Amino acid sequence: MQVEKYLNEISENQGTVHLTLIDPASQSPDEAAEIALAAANGGTDAIMIGGSTEAGGALLDQTLLKIKERTGIPTILFPANAGGVSAYSDAIFFMSLLNSRDINYITTNQAMGAPMVYKFGIEAISMAYLIIEPGGTVGWVGDAKLIPKNKPEIAVSYSLAGKYLGMHYTYLETGSGADGPAPPEMIKTVKKVLGNNKLLIGGGIRDPETAKKCVMAGADMIVTGTVVEETSDVTAKIEEIVSAVKNR
Repeated sequence: MQVEKYLNEISENQGTVHLTLIDPASQSPDEAAEIALAAANGGTDAIMIGGSTEAGGALLDQTLLKIKERTGIPTILFPANAGGVSAYSDAIFFMSLLNSRDINYITTNQAMGAPMVYKFGIEAISMAYLIIEPGGTVGWVGDAKLIPKNKPEIAVSYSLAGKYLGMHYTYLETGSGADGPAPPEMIKTVKKVLGNNKLLIGGGIRDPETAKKCVMAGADMIVTGTVVEETSDVTAKIEEIVSAVKNR
């Protein structure tokens, strides 16, 4: 089954998709595999791999191979640049940082990475990537013109642009370690214009209450990353978040 179809079916049948983001640069490949296994046991639906400029090359390849040895759930690349492409992933979020001031993050890295995606036969899932304040490291690295949390209409404009450009997914991200995700009003207004296109929310989601608020506002998919690095029991933490957002 194609990964995009798999994710969409979970969204339609269970209400929400949960994705766990693992940065290969944050731990060894074996440790990353243990985190992925624990997250899978907690009910996460897929593993996103990437997130930093150091998450490429042999480290990325080895991390993916180790994760695939330990889990049976899909792996999805979340690259910071063209160096974040690996032949060992099931899919890639082929995204454009639409509110970047640097053309490299809008089209150049995509053009450099596209031939490798084609060569390796990786499933490409098109995504409009938008950075909401405070933005964190990704906002700084991507030179994003941060979308204010109290300006949902700006997020709507960029989201519509992504939709009309043919992107299937839209990701509103406040940055790793943020104090919270995009506010419910922004999520609600963006989801309204996206219609059947899928909306991902990430950044600052550390507990089931926050995750539930995002879902109630319209999020189709929830991304958690920092929380798996901070907790001593990844399975339990993921399980409580997943239980809060799934229709079972």
